[in-house]
Amino acid sequence: MLRNLCTAVLVAACSVFAPACTLVSASTPASTPASRPAKGCTAITAPPSPSALATSIDTLRQAYFCVLDNYYSGPVMDSRALLKSAFAAYTQDLMRRGADRADLRLPALSGNRGTDWAAFAKVLGLGDSAALHAAITGMVTGLHDNHARWVRPDPSPQGRPAGTGVVGVSAQQGPQLDPAARPPLFITRVLPGSPAAKADVRVGDIIDEVNGMPAFIGDTVNQAIHAAFASDLVRLTLKRPTTGRSRVVQLRAGPATRQPPSVTSRKLTGGVTYVHLPEFHEGVADQVIAKLQDKPRAVILDLRGNGGGSPREVTRLLGAFAHGKITSYFCPLKGDCVPNRTDDSIALLGSRLIVLTDRECASACEDFSAAVKDNGLGTLVGTRTAGAVSGPSTPYLLDDGSVLLLPKVRHLGPAREVIDTIGVPVDHYAPLTALDLATGRDPGLTKALGLL
Repeated sequence: MLRNLCTAVLVAACSVFAPACTLVSASTPASTPASRPAKGCTAITAPPSPSALATSIDTLRQAYFCVLDNYYSGPVMDSRALLKSAFAAYTQDLMRRGADRADLRLPALSGNRGTDWAAFAKVLGLGDSAALHAAITGMVTGLHDNHARWVRPDPSPQGRPAGTGVVGVSAQQGPQLDPAARPPLFITRVLPGSPAAKADVRVGDIIDEVNGMPAFIGDTVNQAIHAAFASDLVRLTLKRPTTGRSRVVQLRAGPATRQPPSVTSRKLTGGVTYVHLPEFHEGVADQVIAKLQDKPRAVILDLRGNGGGSPREVTRLLGAFAHGKITSYFCPLKGDCVPNRTDDSIALLGSRLIVLTDRECASACEDFSAAVKDNGLGTLVGTRTAGAVSGPSTPYLLDDGSVLLLPKVRHLGPAREVIDTIGVPVDHYAPLTALDLATGRDPGLTKALGLL
């Protein structure tokens, strides 16, 4: 669970809630000079090949200037804050490994980007590769931006995922657990045929402990268990909500086949069509519209678990329900915000719309949900969305084959409201519980049908 394939992240980077990226060929392996930028970082549109090159002091230099040159607030950012975050993460990594250095102190910084980097690099020297890895991670984490991250291409054979098969929990929210989550923590998705499925781990099973750590400390989710889920060996203390029986399950990572996300639909009574849309990948708007060609009286669009996708697909799908509407704004650091609008080339369906959302509905999913709510295009049912929609990310290649994802603009809703860190509130609250999952009930869908 929560072990995302870096390759998948990079493939989506130019479409997941992002404007067009600058085209740079990534077909040459990252270990060759042709694909290793000599100066600065380079915008890319496809994931580079996995590289065996170590992260070096030059890689950290690239990342530092890449943030300052390309991040949304980079032009006005205090470079000293970036270097402080990087230095803190670097020294902490050394301390964890018992390799701290007596001469390692952050030099006096003046705020001059070039001068400060020279002083910083002089202290580090050639640097420790593992600690430099931590430094870049710490520097990007210090931006406190949910669409900024540092990733590496997946080195696993043929990109095949391996894990325990637990790929969803109730507090899941991108690279962390939802700080607003309430107990209990329970499993929402299990891959068929995976080690978890073979151990009879089921959706709805309540997680009391992960590797001996409690899922909640008081009423606050324990963020420490996030990393534990990525371990090759995970020990779960589970309780089945239908029986109350507790047991300990030890899961060892193994091959786990993930089916590509696909749009599914079914006809319900009263001229209602239910459509589940797992992500806004390229071409998905046309797939959804094709399932609605009979122009049903009402559409229940299930966006629960939808982690985002292409802004173009958002505007195209919204164009099937309304024309002439502003769907969101992309705002640069300076200058006017640019409005995004419904794609009015799409024929109107004339169907009533109800959208199901949850705390995993993020990025482009929130873009769609806010457009529906602010423009009065339909009704939202479920729970507030994730609040992870800072702005579209552009991927930049570094010299070790790794990639920085950095937003260049900020997202605002149709009413120019900030949705990032806040989320889109629903019109009707209908959370999914552990017992609901275990027994096959769906209060969100039930509520939506009741509204119709």
